[in-house]
Amino acid sequence: QVQLVESGGGLVQAGGSLRLSCAASGLTFSHYYMGWFRLAPGKVREFVAGISWSGAVFYYADFVKGRFTISRDNVKNTVYLQMKSLKPEDTAVYYCAAGYGDYDNVGSDFGSWGQGTQVTVSS
Repeated sequence: QVQLVESGGGLVQAGGSLRLSCAASGLTFSHYYMGWFRLAPGKVREFVAGISWSGAVFYYADFVKGRFTISRDNVKNTVYLQMKSLKPEDTAVYYCAAGYGDYDNVGSDFGSWGQGTQVTVSS
């Protein structure tokens, strides 16, 4: 049974930083691409960032490029999202997701999801 547990959310002022973590269990972590998504009130869930098995391939949504960094530790079975220069519009519940990959890339089929962690950015 795959389990993803996010942590690191909280309240931060605009311009501040947070680092989210997602600890994975119940899967061969190094065979899964990982992603971060977010859901803000009144909006649809949106892709934030994704990373391949090895960490060599990654993608970002345009609205976080240059501010957020995704990384992973395949020994600790953990994926991270370092967020800097946070804006009030980054306020959302952030979800970690995992997808099994046949090769070292970021796919679109994220079959496993965490419960989410709230990020609130005050102005």
